[in-house]
Amino acid sequence: MMLLPALAGCTKVIDLKLGNDTGKLVIEGTFTDVIGAQTVKLSRNVPFTNTNIYPTVSGATVVLTNSIGDKRSFTETSRGIYTSTPLAGLERETYTLSVTTDSKTYTATSTIPTRVFLDSITTKNSLVNTSKHKKVLTVYYQDPKGLGNQYRFIIWIKGVQVKTVYAYNDDFNDGRYVALDLRVRDADDSDFGIYAGDTVTVEMQCIDKPMYTYWYSLQQQGSNNPGGGVTPADPPTNFSPVVLGYFSAYTTQSKTIVVKP
Repeated sequence: MMLLPALAGCTKVIDLKLGNDTGKLVIEGTFTDVIGAQTVKLSRNVPFTNTNIYPTVSGATVVLTNSIGDKRSFTETSRGIYTSTPLAGLERETYTLSVTTDSKTYTATSTIPTRVFLDSITTKNSLVNTSKHKKVLTVYYQDPKGLGNQYRFIIWIKGVQVKTVYAYNDDFNDGRYVALDLRVRDADDSDFGIYAGDTVTVEMQCIDKPMYTYWYSLQQQGSNNPGGGVTPADPPTNFSPVVLGYFSAYTTQSKTIVVKP
């Protein structure tokens, strides 16, 4: 089977307005197809130059609703962290997250796409910084025929999440077997990378189009905080009324390897 290198989606440049206001509500909500406690985080943003310590928001009402009106309430298990009882989302189902705080309600919808399976992950020598023996991580998957698949990847190296954002679509790889290089570009630590002996985990998320737009806009900005909630520019949220953050319903799967010399 022929391996075809993946290219970033052909997406127009997103004009992001600088988000200089502080104290705004930040909602980070995720809902996956893997059974477990789902989580919503509420906080307030701080200046980008500050340390990544965000004031939490307590006392909110958080409710998840599916397309036929079934509702699940989330419980605040620690300050600003709201969790559900164990549950899992269904592929091709649309979910609505409702967050009420300070007498105002914010809602967002997200649809779990059909799962695309992560085939395998490998590493190879980087053509850059070869004196340091840095590696490049490659993920392999079969993109289904028919445009409209979007992906987000997350990397952990020795248990630490890489800050680089990875978001791709299938505009140039529709229906092909994809070999996609994920290069670590962490501007906050020039020595951070993948080396022989490292334990590396990759999570592959199949995400809907609004979430692709959100993560792609962060990818354009370069290095970002792992949570993705507060950045030097405000990415396009799917919440109404407009608020910082996102609600993402997605499929998730992970693979782990120990990097060989």
